[in-house]
Amino acid sequence: MATPDDRESIIRFESLKRLDRPGASPIVAARYEFHVSKAARDLYGLSGAPFSTTGGVVFADYAAARAFAARINERSPGGVTVKAGAINAMALIDELLHAVCELYRRSVEPAAFELALAKSKAIQGAAATRSSLVAFTKAFPPSTVYSGAETLESWLDGLSDGIGKGAVSLEELLLLRLANENPAFAPYRFLFDDAPLEAAAPVAATLDAAEAALSALPPFGPDAQGLPDLLRAPMRASPHSLAGQLAYMKRHWGLLIGDRMARLLGGVDMLGEDERPSFPPGPGPVRVPSYAAIDMEYERFSEDKDWMPRVVMMAKSALVWLDQLSRAYGRDIRTLDAIPDEELDLLASRGINALWLIGIWERSQASRRIKELCGNPEAAASAYSLFDYEIAWELGGWQALETLRNKALARGIRLAADMVPNHTGLDSAWIRDRPDLFVRRSEPPFPSYSYTGENLSGDGAIGLWIEDHYYDRRDAAVTFKRVDFRTGETSYVYHGNDGTSMPWNDTAQIDFLNPAARDAVKERILHVARNFPIIRFDAAMVLAKRSFRRLWYPEPGSGGAIASRFESAMSAEDFNARLPEEFWREVVDMCASEAPDTLLLAEAFWMMEGYFVRTLGMHRVYNSAFMNMLKEKKNAEYRATIKNTIEFDKDILKRFVNFMNNPDEDTAIAQFGSGDHYFGVCSMMATMPGLPMFGHGQFEGLTEKYGMEYRRAYKDERADEDLVRRHEREIVPLLKRRYLFSGVEDFLLYDLVRADGSVDENVFAYSNGHGGERAIVFFNNAWERTAGTVRRSCRFADKRPDGSRADATRSVAEGLGLRCGRGRYALVTETRSGLRYLRRSNELARDGLAVTLEGFQCQVFIDIHEIDDDEAGSYSALCDSLGGRGVPDIGWALQDLALGELYAAWTAAFGSGYFRGAGSPVPVAFAPDRAAVSAFLSVAARFAARGRPEETAAEAIPAERLATIADECLKIMERASSPALAARLESSPGAAQAFAGLVSLLPVARVAEAYAAPSKAGSLAESWGMRRKLREALVAAGHEPGSAETAAWFADVALGRLDVVSEVGLSSLASLTPKAVAEAIASDDDARALLGVNRWEDETWFDADRYGIAAALLAAAAVTIGGADDARVIKSLKSIDAAALAAGWSLDRMTAEPVSRPPKAAGPRESKRQVPKE
Repeated sequence: MATPDDRESIIRFESLKRLDRPGASPIVAARYEFHVSKAARDLYGLSGAPFSTTGGVVFADYAAARAFAARINERSPGGVTVKAGAINAMALIDELLHAVCELYRRSVEPAAFELALAKSKAIQGAAATRSSLVAFTKAFPPSTVYSGAETLESWLDGLSDGIGKGAVSLEELLLLRLANENPAFAPYRFLFDDAPLEAAAPVAATLDAAEAALSALPPFGPDAQGLPDLLRAPMRASPHSLAGQLAYMKRHWGLLIGDRMARLLGGVDMLGEDERPSFPPGPGPVRVPSYAAIDMEYERFSEDKDWMPRVVMMAKSALVWLDQLSRAYGRDIRTLDAIPDEELDLLASRGINALWLIGIWERSQASRRIKELCGNPEAAASAYSLFDYEIAWELGGWQALETLRNKALARGIRLAADMVPNHTGLDSAWIRDRPDLFVRRSEPPFPSYSYTGENLSGDGAIGLWIEDHYYDRRDAAVTFKRVDFRTGETSYVYHGNDGTSMPWNDTAQIDFLNPAARDAVKERILHVARNFPIIRFDAAMVLAKRSFRRLWYPEPGSGGAIASRFESAMSAEDFNARLPEEFWREVVDMCASEAPDTLLLAEAFWMMEGYFVRTLGMHRVYNSAFMNMLKEKKNAEYRATIKNTIEFDKDILKRFVNFMNNPDEDTAIAQFGSGDHYFGVCSMMATMPGLPMFGHGQFEGLTEKYGMEYRRAYKDERADEDLVRRHEREIVPLLKRRYLFSGVEDFLLYDLVRADGSVDENVFAYSNGHGGERAIVFFNNAWERTAGTVRRSCRFADKRPDGSRADATRSVAEGLGLRCGRGRYALVTETRSGLRYLRRSNELARDGLAVTLEGFQCQVFIDIHEIDDDEAGSYSALCDSLGGRGVPDIGWALQDLALGELYAAWTAAFGSGYFRGAGSPVPVAFAPDRAAVSAFLSVAARFAARGRPEETAAEAIPAERLATIADECLKIMERASSPALAARLESSPGAAQAFAGLVSLLPVARVAEAYAAPSKAGSLAESWGMRRKLREALVAAGHEPGSAETAAWFADVALGRLDVVSEVGLSSLASLTPKAVAEAIASDDDARALLGVNRWEDETWFDADRYGIAAALLAAAAVTIGGADDARVIKSLKSIDAAALAAGWSLDRMTAEPVSRPPKAAGPRESKRQVPKE
C-alpha cells in the first residue's frame, strides 16, 4: 500500500492563528486545503504537499511549485503544459481567500460557516446537504481519506481544531465553486473541475443556500460587502489575469492580508517570471536620455589629467591581431613584444594614442572546453571569462607587456586593458578557493536542471558542471554545479548575467552584497590600475546599486530580471544595510588616491551614462546612442540626446566614449557601409567632445566580426586601400586636432533653419574650440540635399562658480570667436577640400551662416580667424567677387583679383595650348605666339611700373625693347631645335615642361631688368605669383599635379639664376669638375632642395630623376638663353653624368676624387623631402 506521502497531492494551507488583540475570541485555526481532484491525482501521479502554511506566517516553497508543475508536464498524456508560477498563483489566491474567511470569523461572525451550513440543511434538508459534502469529499479527498488512514464518514463527523469539519468542507466547497467560475483559472480546470461533482449531488442548491445565508450576515472589508461578494471581488476586477487578481488583493486588501503580503509579492514575481520570454532579444532600444532623475543626485566629476581629454583609442583583439600580423609580415608574431615597430608607428601616424588590447589576461580553461564541446575545436576561452589578472603566458607574460608598453610610450601611445568586475571564469582561482564570494544556493533553482556532463574543473579538489542543456542549446540554465570533494559540499553557483539575454555560461557571478567580495574585486582593480593607465570596466552598469539590486536581490513584487532570483527578494532597508555605498564610487576614490594617473572608462548602458560620470566619477562612459541612432539615421533623437545633455550639464558630453562598433557588435563597415554615410559619422566621432574609439580593422575596412573566443581571423581579408587613404585624407587630420574638439567649454550645438522656418533635424551643426582657435562642423545624415542657416545655438546650461546653472545661448559669430565690426572679415578653411572661405563678420552676426549640404555631406571648418580690410578695400572686393565660393588660398585669390589683367595676358601668350605640347619634341609643339607675348610684355611693364615715379615708369621700357624681348622668346625656342639638346630634354621626364615654363617666365625677367639687376627677376615673379600660375597652366594642359609642381619649381628657381647661363657663367661651365659640382650642390640650399638631397645610412644622396631635370634644364638654358655651343655644353654635362652614375648618386663620393669605387647598389634614388609649396 502506498504511503500517505506518495499519494498526497493536495496543496495544504493553515489558517491564521488568532489575532493578538484585546478581547479577541479564542478561536482555534482550522486546516484548509487547496484541492486537486482525485481523478487528476491519479492521472498525473501527483504526490507530496508542495505548499504549506504554518501559523500566522506563510513561507513560500517555490521549489515545490516547480516540482509539482514538472510532474504534471512529465505525465501529461495530451501535451498539457502548466506553469509553476500559475500553479503558485492559484494556490496563493485560494489561500488568501481562506485568510479573508478566517478574518471574517475573527472580526465579524465566528460561526459564519456553521450558520451557513444550518441554513442549507433547513432549506434543502439535512440529507441533501450531507450528500453534497460526501460527494465533495469523495471527489477531493483529504490526505488522510485518500491514504486510507481515515474513512470519509469519520472525517466528516470529526472536528478540525475545534471547528466542525462539515463547516470546513462547506468553506472548501464554496472556494472550489469560485475557482471553477474564475476565467483566469480556466486553463487549469482539469485539476479541479467540479462538473462531475455537480452531476452527482445537489451541490449547487447547497451552495446557493449557504451563500444566501452568508450574504445576510453583516458586511465586511474595505467596500463593506457581503462575504460571497467580497470573495469574488478580485475575480470581477481582473477576470482573465492571475497577476491582476493578486494586484487587486494587494491594492484593496492590504490590511486584510497582513503578514501574507510578502507571500503575495513573491507570487506576483513568480508569475511574472513564467510569463517573461525565455531569451529576450538583445539589450532593448536606445532611448533619448532624460536627466530628471540624475538631477537629484550629487555631482562629483573626476578631474581629468592633462592627457586624458585628447585620448583617441583603437581596439585590438590581441590573439586575432597577432595572427593577422604574422600573415602580413610573413613571420611568427605570437607575443606582445613581437608586435612590429612599424605597426605602432602606423597607429601613431593616424592619430591613435591609446591601444586597447582585448584578451590579454589568463583565461578560463573551462570556457575553452565548453566551446570545444559545443563544436568549435579551435576556440580559445572567452576574453571575458578569466582565471586571474595575469598576462597570459601565450602572449609572453608580464615581460612581453613591459616591452610593448615601452615601445608604445615612445610613440605617445598608452595601453588600455579590460577589467571584468562582475564575474570571473567558471573555474577561476576564486571559484576554487573562495566560493563564498559568489551568488549561490544549495539546491538547483529548477527541477528540470541536470548536471551529468563533463567535469570542467582542472583542479582535483573540486568538480564543476554546467547544465546539460547548454550543450544541445535547448535551455540556458542560470546556475552551474560546484562540488567540493574535500568537504562534500554541493552548491549551485549563478552564472554572470545582465538580465538582457542568456546567462554567460562560462562565468560565475560575484556577490557584491558580500563585503569580502567587494574588497577582493577592488584589490584586483588596483592591480590592473598599477599596470595600465586606461582601464575599461566591462559591463560596469550591472554593479550600480540599482542594477545589482534589480538583477540579484529585487524589491519584493518587482519581479526578478533573472530566473529564480525573486526568491531572494529583499527590502530596500535590508539591501541598503548590506550595500550602503555605491561600489563604483568607492573604486573611483580608491584609484584617485592609489593610482591617480589612471583613466577609468565604464561600459554602461540603461540610461545610466550621466550617472556614471557625474555622480560615480568615472572619467569616461560608453555612449551607445551615437552608434545606434546615427546608424539608423534617428537624427532627431540623437540631436535631442545632445540637447538634453548640454541643457543639463555639458561636462557629461565631454565624458562620452563615441564609437561606430564595439567588439561584440557588427563591424563599422557592416553598419555604416564604406561611403559618405560612414565618413560623415566617422567625422562626427572625430570632432564631437569625448573620446573617439575605433574598432579592430575599422581603418582597413575589414568585415569580420571577431568573437571573444577567436584565436585568428577566419576571413583572409586585405585592407581596402582606397578606404585607408580616405581615412588618412579626411579623418586623420581631424584626430590630430583633437584638442579643438575634445572639450565642452566652447561647444555649441545649432539648429539648421530652412527657408520656411523649419528645423532640419537631419543636420548636425556644432562649433567648438580651444584657446583662441575655433572650428565648426556640419553633417547631413540623410540622403536628401538640404540648405539653411545657423544663427543662434541651442540652449545649454551655463555653470556658475557657485554651482548654480542658467540657460544660455550664443550667436554663431560668438561661437566662432568673432569680434565683428565694420571692415572685419572671417576666414575659414574647409578640411576636406582645403578651400578657404571669406565672410563679412557683421553679416555673420546679423544673418547667421548659410549652409548647403548634399546627402551625407560633411564639412569641417577650421583655422577660423578675423582680419581687417586694407585701405584699398581688397577684402571687400574679393568677398563680393567670390559670392560665397571657396578658394584654395585667400592670398592667391587676392592676387587673382589684383593681377587679373596681367594673368589674362600671360595666359593668352602661354596658356594651356602652349603647355599642352610640353611633352612632345621641341620646339615646334609649344612655340608661343609673338603678338600675345608682346601684349603680355606691355601689361607686365605697366604692372611693374606701379608705385614708381610717373616719368620713370613711362620711359623704363621703350616699345622697341619690348618688341626685341618678344623676338627673343621666339628665337629661344628655335635654338632648342638642336637634335642633341632636344634628346636631352626628352630623356628626362619633366625637363621639357620646366624649360617651357622658364621660357614663359623670361619676359618677367626682362621687365625686371628695366628697374633693377637681372637677379631681381625671381623677386618680381614671386611677387606676382608666377610659379603658381605656371603650375595651374601645366595642370590645365593635362599634366599631373605633382609633375606640374616640380616643373614650376625648377623653372622658378632657374629664373632667379639666369646669371648662371650668362656669358661669364658659361665660360666656366666646361671646366667644372664633378667634385666642384657636388660641392656647389652641397652649399646651395635651392640646389639641395631641387635635387632631393637626403641622408641615409650615414651617407648623403641626391635624386637621379631630379638631377636629370636640372641638368637638361641647365643645358637648354645655356644654349637657348645664354647662346652657348650645344656640343660643348652637352659634352661637359656628360662627364658630370658619368661621375654621378659612378658615385651611385652619392654626393659624398662625388666630392672624393678620383671616383674609384663602384656605386653602392642599395643607395636610394628618391629624396624623402617633399617638393615645397609656394
